[in-house]
Amino acid sequence: MIETNKDWIELRDGIRAMCKRFPESYWRDLDRERKYPSSFVKDLTKAGYLSCLIPKKYGGSGLNIRAASVILEEIHRSGGNGAACHAQMYIMGSLLKHGSNELKEKYLYDIASGDLRLQAFGVTEPNSGTDTLSIKTSAIKNGKKYIINGQKIWTSRAEYSDLILLLAQTQKYNKVKKNTLSLFLIDMRKHIGKEILIKPIRTMVNHSTTEIFFDNLEVSESCIIGEEGRGFEYILDGLNAERLLIAAECIGDAKYFIDKSTEYGNQRNVFNRPIGKNQSIQFPIAKAYSRTIAAELVLLKGCNLFDTQKNCAEEANISKLLAAEASWDAAEATMQTFGGFAFSEEYNIERKYRETRLYQIAPVSTNMILAYLSHKVLGFPRSY
Repeated sequence: MIETNKDWIELRDGIRAMCKRFPESYWRDLDRERKYPSSFVKDLTKAGYLSCLIPKKYGGSGLNIRAASVILEEIHRSGGNGAACHAQMYIMGSLLKHGSNELKEKYLYDIASGDLRLQAFGVTEPNSGTDTLSIKTSAIKNGKKYIINGQKIWTSRAEYSDLILLLAQTQKYNKVKKNTLSLFLIDMRKHIGKEILIKPIRTMVNHSTTEIFFDNLEVSESCIIGEEGRGFEYILDGLNAERLLIAAECIGDAKYFIDKSTEYGNQRNVFNRPIGKNQSIQFPIAKAYSRTIAAELVLLKGCNLFDTQKNCAEEANISKLLAAEASWDAAEATMQTFGGFAFSEEYNIERKYRETRLYQIAPVSTNMILAYLSHKVLGFPRSY
């Protein structure tokens, strides 16, 4: 599916208009103080953008993954960052596709209205990394309840979320039987500071990331999403959505950098000529632009497959790989174009440079994507 310039134009215009109320100075100040963009998230929710994937019957906008990708792309192209709220989009599929009607009725209306926040996704642990099947957090069945113990790390926005989507072991893991993981949707509010302890982790980017400790947390069996033991299967589809939406953020970053460096290159005069007249300025930006367009085309294909319920794992991974590389190329070119001014907070380049570097590592590292393509697509023997 090839889009035209008219596709999503109203959605893009609406996001751009909203983002103008949150200029780069807003994000710069938040970054300096490591604060959460509460007013931005509030406005995004009020406008219906954050609930775009929630069906209309539950108060959402009922849009598709391509619409969600457009929203995040435009946020990043404006100089903002969607990390404050993007998890609600990419983890929503697990609840929508596999959650019980009871869970949907209980939570979706309030999530759509903004009365409840679903921002936290508890998967990674200190000793498991990307080896998800080896996580240790346990959920032991006790009658009609589960008792949860364990630790999660790099769980962003947990301090600003009411609900958490949590992956835990419900049976003892072994190499023969791997379907031991289950997925839970948990209301954390009454447990914070008691059975749930959240500790912020200060990092080089302002993503409000944390580690979470669960100490004999008791939850109802109704909190489980789908069937016990199928949690890993459920999150895999959600991870494809995550890859696609993060790719869109990278494309937004790349376009941000290309816009900035092109404008600056044409305006900045040295030796009585614009620096943009030099091929040493032009070529890196042109290369980044070409990579951005290529990544965007793969993203479009991936979104189309996802939205038509077809397998998009290959496209989701490739789009994330290419988009992350494109945004990093664009960031490097912009740093060189701005020179010393790129290091000044005032120009905002250094903040976005730090932010876009993350995508080489998270939410899945470049090497893990290459490993996936090697094993699953090209047919090489598994390397780990």
